Amino acid sequence: MKTLFLNIVFCSFLCAQSQNFEIKKQFKQPISFNANTSSAFTPQELKMLEDVYGSFLKLEILDRPTRVLAMKEIFRNRVVVRKISDPNSQKPCPFLSQVPLFDSFVSGLTREASFEVSTFNPVKYDFEFHSDKNQIFRVDNTDYFIIIKPQHYNN
Repeated sequence: MKTLFLNIVFCSFLCAQSQNFEIKKQFKQPISFNANTSSAFTPQELKMLEDVYGSFLKLEILDRPTRVLAMKEIFRNRVVVRKISDPNSQKPCPFLSQVPLFDSFVSGLTREASFEVSTFNPVKYDFEFHSDKNQIFRVDNTDYFIIIKPQHYNN
């Protein structure tokens, strides 16, 4: 009986000690949105969103002000397409063809046959938009690179 009591006290002590470790959470600063996110979506941006979200566009994006801001920030500020012709300036990185499509809402989503900077739809791809680091992808068989800035790049 005494042994059982001591075992219970010992286990309780260990459990209590394991709960005493202080976990310091690092809270990130709020995302700073650029001034150009205050204007409405352009027809081209709405078309790109509709291609990816289909009938869920209103429910998933347009009815959620935070997501509207995030999408505008992605389209207007965080995704940059740059042509780098000098082979010495080109860094090895994953190809765009290696990035899966974001087809959770539209199952028939397909890749474009050829790349056009003016019509590139970044939300069509399952990029890690919530990453805290820059991401770089190369468009297959071109000198174009897609740079995705982290969501806290303004802070």
